Amino acid sequence: MAQLTIDVETARHVLFHYGKDGGFRPGRFTELLMQTIEAADVVHTARLAGAYPELSAAMAIAANREDGIARLQRIAGIPTPSN
Repeated sequence: MAQLTIDVETARHVLFHYGKDGGFRPGRFTELLMQTIEAADVVHTARLAGAYPELSAAMAIAANREDGIARLQRIAGIPTPSN
């Protein structure tokens, strides 16, 4: 399986969703999609990940990793205390 790469735009959209520095507001569809990913159960999360792998991965990183927000900020080129 190929390594998934989260692009700058996706990282910034997820940062916006979580109200973090470096966030950039996406369009309405992406905002609603992020809300759906966040609310989805395990089965639907897997289905959404199949259709939107980068966004789903970025949302999972932000929600489930202690360093998730900092990782997305690094991807987005936002200076963080650890940079």
